[in-house]
Amino acid sequence: MSDSADYTFVCPECAESMLVNDSMRDALLENGCVICSAALTPDAFSTA
Repeated sequence: MSDSADYTFVCPECAESMLVNDSMRDALLENGCVICSAALTPDAFSTA
């Protein structure tokens, strides 16, 4: 029905918000926000 969205991501710089799974979380932590390129920490993610 849907990919397992395990985390809610909120960028601390631009406030972009989305549901992400483990692999998307890892990519965001490695590459930064897809909107503003801000560096991210695990604090930007909460469990959905």
